[in-house]
Amino acid sequence: MRFSVIIPVYNRPEEADELLRSLTRQRFTDFEVVVVDDGSSLPCEEATRRYADRLDIHYFYKANSGPGQTRNYAAERATGEYLIILDSDTLLPEGYLQAIERELRAAPADAFGGPDRAHASFTPLQKAINYSMTSFFTTGGIRGGQKKMGRFYPRSFNMGVRRTVYQALGGFSKMRFGEDIDFSIRIIEGGYACRLFPDAWVYHKRRTSFRQFFKQVHNSGIARINLYKKYPRSLKVVHLLPALFTLGVAVLLLGTPFCGYSPLPLLLYAALVCVDSTARNKSLRIGLCSIATSYIQLIGYGTGFWRAWWQRCVRGKDEFEAFRKNFYR
Repeated sequence: MRFSVIIPVYNRPEEADELLRSLTRQRFTDFEVVVVDDGSSLPCEEATRRYADRLDIHYFYKANSGPGQTRNYAAERATGEYLIILDSDTLLPEGYLQAIERELRAAPADAFGGPDRAHASFTPLQKAINYSMTSFFTTGGIRGGQKKMGRFYPRSFNMGVRRTVYQALGGFSKMRFGEDIDFSIRIIEGGYACRLFPDAWVYHKRRTSFRQFFKQVHNSGIARINLYKKYPRSLKVVHLLPALFTLGVAVLLLGTPFCGYSPLPLLLYAALVCVDSTARNKSLRIGLCSIATSYIQLIGYGTGFWRAWWQRCVRGKDEFEAFRKNFYR
């Protein structure tokens, strides 16, 4: 077996169904699928059964333990030479696995990952979220431009790793936030070859509401401090930008009524995002929505960063104690 596609799921049966459907259309067919329900109250077993005659598919249900441990559970039951790790809210173009195989035949790799795009069927909000997570003006484009920025660190929504390497490193750690970057750091520090496969892209839905999106990026900000505590050299200037942006927004908003500060910089930034997103998406509606998602992306990440800095660096709490209420799920 060449590939084992690993899909952890938590209360997303409809999205898992769409991902499985896209797997039935792959041009490259030497793969199995391992789906693990992480203690879902809305299991996707029924959706999985619908594809039993079209996919080499295996379904498991386990108690909730978070995404990293769920991937490890799946990896222990996988048989492929490479593990392809996907989030359940992704969709695959027909040539996704073919693109991976082509890259591996051109030059071997121990680990790899690819970018993401917005599908035409996504809602305007989902397309705006995709913009804010990939745009240069929200640091998404800067962090994602790995050819310019140095080493590439695969993310768990679209990640591949040789199964023997996964086993040698012990898989994902018990970190709740940032466990995929932690794994990528250990891959690179272990001396394994890790590459970006630009043609192995996925459609990534991400979140479907402002509230869910804020929670996602807030946890990403928390993850950055957790990673800093574990790997001090992993913190780069670009990771500080959302936190500084958040601080700047707070100063301007508080200073406008009391100190006569001008909100003009905030308005200019909103206009810049709107024009750029409108041009990229060919939709003024998405452009306007991108103003909100871009502010959420930066401030959500920034507040998570500052919150984790206070709890972990100032108060000295460990990862679990600092965020006990949202450690799982």
